[in-house]
Amino acid sequence: MRAFAGNTYDDYYEAPMSEFPLPSKIFFVFVACLVGAFTKIVWPWKFENGHKMWDDKSARVIVGNHVSMLEPVVTLVSLWAHGITCRPVYKSEFDSFPCAKWFLSRIGCIPVSRGHADIKCLRRCERALKRGECVLIYPEGTRIRTDDQEVEIHGGFALMARSGKAPVLPTAVVGARDITIDDAPIPLKRIFWRSFFKVGDPLRLEDMEADTRKGQCEQLEKVTMERVYELRDELRAEHPKKH
Repeated sequence: MRAFAGNTYDDYYEAPMSEFPLPSKIFFVFVACLVGAFTKIVWPWKFENGHKMWDDKSARVIVGNHVSMLEPVVTLVSLWAHGITCRPVYKSEFDSFPCAKWFLSRIGCIPVSRGHADIKCLRRCERALKRGECVLIYPEGTRIRTDDQEVEIHGGFALMARSGKAPVLPTAVVGARDITIDDAPIPLKRIFWRSFFKVGDPLRLEDMEADTRKGQCEQLEKVTMERVYELRDELRAEHPKKH
């Protein structure tokens, strides 16, 4: 890929981030520094057991609960700050906004079409993992704003892990949902509202007890989401006012 050479969106989705044009790399660094500093000051965040995510530089499928737009931003910036390349997966509906599509492609995101098996996304993530890049995915598929909201887990991340020969790393967040003041007459955000993240131990397909590969994938996804919610509940116990 060359700067100002008419690279397509597919070029950005397919290419290693190390091969992105220099202007795109500079843009990413600028955005990461700006957004990282802004979120750290306005919505102070902290990782518990962050070393489990940062010390290992190898490829992993990072999975978490999704309550706001803060957690993917913070996770991506935190990984970058520790020298880890990560490719977030986002729902392709955002591509209907040209500015969003341009921005997301330049920071290494990969779109997924929900509602059916998106083989193209799977293959892109598989290649990214085999190159040593991490993949960040939120299987809930949308922001969970209340505890009684119906949640549909979108599978597929275990298949990504199997194809890319990578473990799955469960993570969780609390506090990020509370940034938005829901009962305000106009949309408002709290400032200086802390969010807490927690990282679990990696889970591997070969550790699953199912007899078939399909069964192992299904079990891995089930165990991963159970661990994500366990981490979330542990954070809630440690920080009772956070959701």
